[in-house]
Amino acid sequence: MTSVCLLATEVAPLSKTGGLADVAGALTKYLHGAGHDVRLFTPFYDTIDRSRLELYRVDFLQDQSLTVGPHHYIYSVWTARLPGSNAFLYLIECPPLFARGTIYTTDADEHLRYLAFTRAAIECCQVMGWAPDIVHCNDWHTAFAPLLLQNLYAWDHLFDDTRTVLTIHNIGYQGTFPATAIGDLALGLGEHLIHQDDLRRGVINPLKHGIMYADAVTTVSPTYAREITTSEYGMGMQEALRFRGDAVSGILNGVDYDDWDPRHDKHLPLHYDSQNLAAKFELKKQLFARLGLTAGPHTALMGSISRMVQQKGFDLMFESLPYVLDSRDAAFVILGSGEPRYERFFEQLQRQFPDRVSFQHGYNESLSHWIEAASDIFLMPSLYEPCGLNQMYSLRYGTVPIVRRTGGLADSVQMFDPATGVGTGILFEPFEPSALLWAMNTALDLYAQPQHWNTLVQNGMQQDFSWQQQGAKYVALYEAL
Repeated sequence: MTSVCLLATEVAPLSKTGGLADVAGALTKYLHGAGHDVRLFTPFYDTIDRSRLELYRVDFLQDQSLTVGPHHYIYSVWTARLPGSNAFLYLIECPPLFARGTIYTTDADEHLRYLAFTRAAIECCQVMGWAPDIVHCNDWHTAFAPLLLQNLYAWDHLFDDTRTVLTIHNIGYQGTFPATAIGDLALGLGEHLIHQDDLRRGVINPLKHGIMYADAVTTVSPTYAREITTSEYGMGMQEALRFRGDAVSGILNGVDYDDWDPRHDKHLPLHYDSQNLAAKFELKKQLFARLGLTAGPHTALMGSISRMVQQKGFDLMFESLPYVLDSRDAAFVILGSGEPRYERFFEQLQRQFPDRVSFQHGYNESLSHWIEAASDIFLMPSLYEPCGLNQMYSLRYGTVPIVRRTGGLADSVQMFDPATGVGTGILFEPFEPSALLWAMNTALDLYAQPQHWNTLVQNGMQQDFSWQQQGAKYVALYEAL
């Protein structure tokens, strides 16, 4: 049995902006189910719906004092079962830091919020008298944990045998803050451990220090682990990652099939499997009716669920998607929000094709499951994608993914070859509108050939990206450390 202190700034289904939340919840659930002592710490944001949890005060962790450089905070800890699991999570309540109406902010003290969270989690371990084998931190928000354990908390022999893992979910977010705030780290004589070239440039980069000091650095797919050591994808971290050598690895995220499986999806009125796809066809008709679309049931439905940011490849759709909708028997449904230019594009597309395009603004958990289940094709043309989950959800739902050959998309989708019947989706490589146009037309041509299409759908539905497969790789890493 391995004891794991897991630090995550968002946890599904309580708080979520991206894949980190899904991984934190699912990995905790897997580790607990496999018999490991895992304790998940997360901020108790005011946006978390307390009615969803059976909360208990941790009596010996109430009104705890925390000093972070020149700043002083009082925090208390609650515990509850992680929904869908018997694993406990620990919620750190500190209203001055986490009662802001949103998970992340652009406030000047953003680095302080998560530095305080990281320190509070470590000090909770001290009060518990718990010496975890592994402290597993995630992204820049908790990336100072390895350095703090080696320096600020080195006096406490409780952590003598503790090893650290940093998982990078998206290297584009690094949490850089001004070097003038170095006192917030309270390293004293250990300030020489801060990256000196960065200091001279006037910045401190939390993610870089996690890369420098964690015993192991992982990211969320093997291909992305290779990509981020290059100047094209490294976003300034490539040298630090290359310096760590074999300490950097990629573990593809798993999928929680308790939540994402068409055989028992609680958000769907009808269920299906690979041997009975009639319900999928019926769900498409119902979704068309629900969204006010008048496309016929045999029209190919392309779906997308995403944050509308440049990373997700929406620039490629400006030319290619209207052309496909104008020339092929296809419909398109998208759920998401983000940059105004992308929202304006989809609003215009909806006006241009009112019978076959629906843009649903924001995020709706139930609708996201409907789109996965009802769509024939899922569009995910990302500029880069550390892992991605929707393409793996799509495979299980018999929805053929169109993806760019990058990161976790390349690791989880195999190009379909009609000659051999091998493959699970459509991949393209150049980040160009013409390449996405080719991919959409290729998928629609296959859709028009039922024998090939059925083989492609069946191949996808047989894939297994469960946490039983992927979680075991984290355990192997922990044990190696």
